[in-house]
Formats: sequence, C-alpha cells, structure tokens
Amino acid sequence: MRNETAVSEAIAEERRLLPEYEPVTLSINGRSYKLKLQPWVSLLDAIREYVGLTGTKKGCDHGQCGACTVLVDGKRINSCMTLAVMKDGAEITTIEGLAEGEMNHPLQDAFIEHDAFQCGYCTPGQICSAVGMLNEGRANSLEDVQELMSGNICRCGAYNNINAAIMEVKSKMA
Repeated sequence: MRNETAVSEAIAEERRLLPEYEPVTLSINGRSYKLKLQPWVSLLDAIREYVGLTGTKKGCDHGQCGACTVLVDGKRINSCMTLAVMKDGAEITTIEGLAEGEMNHPLQDAFIEHDAFQCGYCTPGQICSAVGMLNEGRANSLEDVQELMSGNICRCGAYNNINAAIMEVKSKMA
C-alpha cells in the first residue's frame, strides 16, 4: 500500500511539472485559428488534429519524407519537425490554401496534366515544396529541380512526371 501511494504521489508531481497549454494563434490559408496547445504539439498535428485540415500528410514523422511540407511565410518546411508554438502569428499555407477560389494553383493543374502522382499520398507535400522551391528562385535546370526536391519522397516513383509538371510551370514563369 505504501508503495502504491509513493507511485501515485510521484505521478501527481510529474503532472504538476508538465507545461500548461499555451495560447497559439495560427494563420492558416488566410484564416486565423486561436488554439490552446501543449508546447510539444507539432505544427503538423495542430493543422491536422486541431484545425481539421487533413490535406497535409503524416508520413515518417521524422522530417525525412516531405509528405508534411507546408509553406510558412512563403518558405517550405517539414511541419512534423516544427512545434506549433514556434509559428505563432506566422502565415501558413497548406495544400488546401494554394487554390484561388475555384481556380487551382498552376502546379496543381500541372500535376493533373502530367499524371504526377499514383497513390497521391505525397502529392500535397510535393506541390507545396515545389511552390516554395520556385519562390526561392534557385532552380535553373531539371538537375536543380531534382536536387532541390530531393527532400520529398514518392514511394510510387512518379518522379519523372513530378519533374515534368514542375518544369512546365517553371517555364511559364520565365
């Protein structure tokens, strides 16, 4: 009995030491969300579980596959490796926010035209990463695109079509 009491007291003490929920305001796709999150909640989990936008995918949850790529202030990041509290007040764009009303983003249309997906699981991260990469202005060739997109893995192997879609949009931007 004494041992159970000590364990219960230790658990209660651990809980008292846990951080409180933090108020976080996330601006996602032009809409403001006021949330109360524990400090260790990833941006990915905040987007999917607390806001309900499920286009952004959880792949590896270790920053290795790129399925969770979103844009933060126009720059691409792995949302699984970023704490939501770190992005309080930042402008976040997910795959759901790329279209302008009923008009797709040019990369979304190019992915459809080039059949740049098979299972489609990586597609939201691929498209968000490609938007961010084109915003960076460093992709001057197919080889550059391949290198700069290497953090986004497609397990189906649709890379040729993904690259073709990106190169088409890139050529129209020039």
